Amino acid sequence: MIVDPSSVSQLGHALSSPTRVQMCLALLDGRAWTAGELARAAGVSRSTTSEHLTTLLDVRLVALRRQGRHSYVTLASPDAAHIIEAATAYAGKAAPVSSLRSATARDGMALARICYDHLAGRLGVALFDALIERGHLTPDLTVTATGRDLFESIAGPDALVPSSRRPLVRSCLDWTERRSHLSGHLGAVLLRTARDRGWIHPQQTSRAVTVSPAGTAAFHTLFGIPPTLS
Repeated sequence: MIVDPSSVSQLGHALSSPTRVQMCLALLDGRAWTAGELARAAGVSRSTTSEHLTTLLDVRLVALRRQGRHSYVTLASPDAAHIIEAATAYAGKAAPVSSLRSATARDGMALARICYDHLAGRLGVALFDALIERGHLTPDLTVTATGRDLFESIAGPDALVPSSRRPLVRSCLDWTERRSHLSGHLGAVLLRTARDRGWIHPQQTSRAVTVSPAGTAAFHTLFGIPPTLS
């Protein structure tokens, strides 16, 4: 594939602003945000937000969705989320902790969080490792017969039928663990199942999730995840 260097340069420019990066990080929770919500998250004015969003739209990192008279912003695709998470992991510099509240939030994000439409953090990495160690995925990320049985047992007969052209299985570099967690279609299936079954409860103020007692039991039974981890 021949790549236009200018397009890579434009992408780099879009991510050169801490404000735009903060907006993309907020959007990693997988929700649709209003421009006003993103302005508050990034600590900038509404007019400034519009300028930043235009830059992100130009490089297809975000998408604008309209519903009636309202407009919402989302990450443009799983690939866009993958770029943001990988860039964060590569940069590797955590925000300074200045209070007990911020330390607690940091620890919660590191333990278990949402990365667009899949689980990340120590829990996400442990789940990915378990799938390979238990023979549900091969090292080259092929789903085995036991893996098919596992996902169909927890998510139904259509668990392995992608709703789009996205890969069935993909690894995503975790920015806190610096190791891979599960993404792709099956990563989304696992997150959706965990939510629907009450294994996890998303927090209101961050991408961190809380693992319920039922989730602790399920992750241990299905994947061998130690209760102390989840």
